[in-house]
Amino acid sequence: MAKKILKQAKKFLPLLGISIFFYIICTLDIEKMIDAFLSINPIFIIFSLTLTIPRVIIRNYAWRLIQKEQKITIGFFESLKIFLIGYFYGSITPGYIGQIMRVPYMKEKTGEPYGKLFVNTVIETIIHTLSLYGMMIIGALLVLETLPELFPITTAWLIILAIVLLYFIKKGRGEKLFYTLIKYLTPNKLKSYLNKFVDTFYADFPRIKKLTVPLILGIFTWIIIFSQEYIIVLALGLDIPYLYFLLLFPIANAVGFIPITFAGLGTRELTAILLFSILFNAPEEKIFVFTLAGFIITDLFTGFIGFILSLTETRPKNSLSDSII
Repeated sequence: MAKKILKQAKKFLPLLGISIFFYIICTLDIEKMIDAFLSINPIFIIFSLTLTIPRVIIRNYAWRLIQKEQKITIGFFESLKIFLIGYFYGSITPGYIGQIMRVPYMKEKTGEPYGKLFVNTVIETIIHTLSLYGMMIIGALLVLETLPELFPITTAWLIILAIVLLYFIKKGRGEKLFYTLIKYLTPNKLKSYLNKFVDTFYADFPRIKKLTVPLILGIFTWIIIFSQEYIIVLALGLDIPYLYFLLLFPIANAVGFIPITFAGLGTRELTAILLFSILFNAPEEKIFVFTLAGFIITDLFTGFIGFILSLTETRPKNSLSDSII
């Protein structure tokens, strides 16, 4: 029964996000949206796109620091290539889960165990997400009087994530839970493979203090991302202060992480419309346009680079799932 429910949920959830996206389009003035798109000066788009270069370089450097801490040896440009390929898969999957495709490419280049590489990718993604949540809480404080419900929601979000992280940081607790799940929830023919996979989860596990710099660098990458999108806000002539945008748009991005549609499409736009129309009386059509244009510039463009690189890269013989099974 549970398996059937999960199977149906996998089919339904992606449709929910797409449904929200098309619902927004149907409820807004399409002519105004088209006019807003056409009013964007291409110079603004080009300038926004150029900021992609420092953004991906900084994030790759932050990831490299975690790799070094885990004794994973790989060159800067190889790491950058794999990061961009993972970004491509992330940009087309619910909740950006496709970033895990870094693992088989890393395996081919480093020969490290799959479990260790899996943890490396997950830790980098979580640290990057935590830096966003920090900005999100500050943003909620900025509008405490106008939208008081935002602060407890964002704080609870961060606390839950922190508790989960603190639980799994300790090897004994984490392994015990993983092995229990494998024992009771997986088919017998997979148990030995999954146990071997988990055996290397805590190999060269990074020290918490060594994750501080990647966390700070993560904030810089988010500032660049939101600056790229704010350039489109300026191109549309919207009167939204930069600081408020920088600290409030993370809320819309965080909602986009909910895995009900690929790359947060629909949920991010809806949240942005609710926030900026209430707080700054911005036209909903223009809010939709800058969120969609920002998604194209920051996600699809970067993902497209990763897609091109994936065509030039030898595809790993075995994917992560194949290696486990």
